[in-house]
Amino acid sequence: AAHSAGAPGAARLAQRAPHRWRTLRAAAPARRAAGSAEATTTAALNTTSRRSTVASNVSYTPEWAALQNHVHEIEKTHLRDLVSDDARCEELTAEHNGVYLDYSRQRVTTDTMNMLFDLADAANLKEKIGNMLGGEHINTTEDRAVLHVATRAPRGKQILVDGKDVVPDVHEVLDKIKAFSEKVRNGEWLGATGKPLTDVVAVGIGGSFLGPLFVHTALRTEPTAAAASTGRQLRFLANVDPVDVARALNGLNPETTLVVVVSKTFTTSETMLNARTVRQWIISALGSQAVEKHMVAVSTNLKLVAEFGIDPENAFAFWDWVGGRYSVCSAVGILPLALQYGFGQMEQFLAGAHDIDDHFATAPYEENLPVILGLLSVWNVSFLGCPARAILPYCQALSKLAPHIQQVAMESNGKGVGIDGHPLPYEAGEIDFGEPGTNGQHSFYQLIHQGRVIPCDFIGVVKSQQSVYLKGEIVSNHDELMCNFFAQADALAFGKSAVELRAENCPDSLIPHKTFTGNRQSLSMLLPELTAYTTGQILALYEHRVAVQGFVWGLNSFDQWGVELGKVLAAKVRSTMNDARTAGRTIRSSDGFNPSTQRMLNRYLEGKAKLIYPEPVDVFPCEIINSEECRPPTSYT
Repeated sequence: AAHSAGAPGAARLAQRAPHRWRTLRAAAPARRAAGSAEATTTAALNTTSRRSTVASNVSYTPEWAALQNHVHEIEKTHLRDLVSDDARCEELTAEHNGVYLDYSRQRVTTDTMNMLFDLADAANLKEKIGNMLGGEHINTTEDRAVLHVATRAPRGKQILVDGKDVVPDVHEVLDKIKAFSEKVRNGEWLGATGKPLTDVVAVGIGGSFLGPLFVHTALRTEPTAAAASTGRQLRFLANVDPVDVARALNGLNPETTLVVVVSKTFTTSETMLNARTVRQWIISALGSQAVEKHMVAVSTNLKLVAEFGIDPENAFAFWDWVGGRYSVCSAVGILPLALQYGFGQMEQFLAGAHDIDDHFATAPYEENLPVILGLLSVWNVSFLGCPARAILPYCQALSKLAPHIQQVAMESNGKGVGIDGHPLPYEAGEIDFGEPGTNGQHSFYQLIHQGRVIPCDFIGVVKSQQSVYLKGEIVSNHDELMCNFFAQADALAFGKSAVELRAENCPDSLIPHKTFTGNRQSLSMLLPELTAYTTGQILALYEHRVAVQGFVWGLNSFDQWGVELGKVLAAKVRSTMNDARTAGRTIRSSDGFNPSTQRMLNRYLEGKAKLIYPEPVDVFPCEIINSEECRPPTSYT
C-alpha cells in the first residue's frame, strides 16, 4: 500500500522502476516481521523506567531497529559504486513544479528509503502533518496551533483554528499591507516634511530579521524585483549593539525614512531599545509629531504601540499561531519587502511557498520533497552519526539562506527531550552552517573533503539572475560557477584513491595528504531560476523539512525554551549594572554573581568612559548625529 492517499504516486514509481520498487514493497512485511523480533528482544532488556516511554518514542519500534541493523549493510558500500548504478540514480530523484532533487549521492539504497518510509509511518508522520495543517494545538508546551502555512494560503481556502477560519484574517492584513505599501511607494503617504519615504529600516531580531533578510537578499538582483525597487532601499536593524544602529542609519535622511518596528508583544528588549533609539533619531531631526508619519508597527499589542507614539491604525497584525522563525510570510516580512519590491512580487513569493505547502500535504512519501529531505536528515543524524549539515547554494543571491535555516532548524529541533518530556535516547538536531559557492570552497571545504563527514545540500539554478559572458572565455561566469556545483558533489562521493594518485606519479610522501576517502554524502537541488516564486518554494521546502525531522524524532519543533534562561540572567545583569554605574561603584560579591562573572563585569566597567547613570541626555555615536564636533566617516556602510 502507498504511504499516503497517494496510490497513484506509488504506481508512477512502479512504472519508473518496476523491479526495485515492487520487490521492495513486497518485502516490507517481511522486514517488519524481522524487525519486530529484534525489537522484542531489545525491549525485554529495557529497565522499568524506560518502558514508560516505549509507546511514544519511535526508537523503540521495529522500524527503528531495522534501520539500526541496516547501517551495517550501508557500511559495506561506497558511493563510488552506488552512484555508478544508473537505475539507482534514476530512482533516487524527485521533482515538483520545477524543483529537481537528486539524492543519489546520499548513503542510501532504495531499501533504505523504504525503511525510512516505514519509520515515518511508525512515527505517525502523516497524522502529525495533518494535525499541523489542520490547526491542532501541536505546540503543546505553549498550547498553540502551528499555522505559518495559513499566512500564504490563497483567498477562499479554509483553515480552522479553534473553530474559526483564519484565512480571512490573513487576507485582511495582506490587503492592508498592499494598500499601505502602494501609498508609500506612489508618494501618496509622505513624511512629516512632505517628502516621499524612499528608505525603510526594519527593526526586529531573530525571525523578524533573518527570514526577511534572506528574501531581500534573494530578490535584490532579480531583474523584475530590482526594477520595482529602483530609487528605494531597505535596511535591517537587529542587534542591540549600537554599531548596528550606526550602520543601519548611516547616510539616511530622517525626512525620507520609514521605520517598521517588528515585535509581536512590543516588549522584546533588544528590539524595543533599538526602536526607542531610532525614534529619538527621528525626533531629534523632525520633532515628536513626526513619529506617526515615520514609524509603523507589526504587533498585536495595540496599547503599547499607541503608548510608543505609533498610530494603532498603522499597526499590522500577526497571530500567536505564527512562530517568529516561521513568520516571514506574515506582516513581519511581507510589509518591509512589499515596501521595497511592491506587493505584486510578494504575491508571487507567497504563491511559491503555498505551492510547496500543497505538495507537502498531498504528495505520497516517495514523491514528497520535504518528507524525503527530512527523513534523509534523520538517517544521517540518528543512524550514521553526522551531527552537522552544510547548506551550499551556488547562487550568491541565496547567501542568507543558511543563516535563516540555521535558526529555523536549530531553534526548532535543538532539543534534548521529546514532546512527552522524556530525555531522547538518540541524537537529534543538526548544526547548520553554510556559505555560497565558490566562496565556501576557499573556506571550510577542506574539512568536508578530508576531515569530518558533513552531509551537504548543494543548491543551484539553471538561469542566473545576472548573466555575464566575456569574449574569449570558454564558458560564461555562471557556467563556471555551476561547473563547481557539479564537481564538488562528485568529489565528495567518489574521492581519490592512492592507486589513482600513483598513476599520476604523485610522490609517495604526498599520497596520504592527497588521498580523498570519498563516500561523503550530499544531495543536489536545481531550480530553473531564482525569482520571488522559487524563493518562496525554497523557504517552505526547508520549513517543512525541519517539521518532518521533528515529527519523526518526537520533538516539539515549535517552542524555544532554550533561549529564555540567558534573557532572565541578562535582566539581572542589567539591573545590577544600572545600580553600579549610578552609584559609581564596582560589582560586589553581595550582588550575587559568581567570582568569574564578577571579575569580568568589573573589568568591563573599569574600561568604560565615565558615564554615570542616569544622565538626562541622549548620547549617540558620531555616525548617527552629525554635528560640528562629530562627523560620520564617509566610508561607513
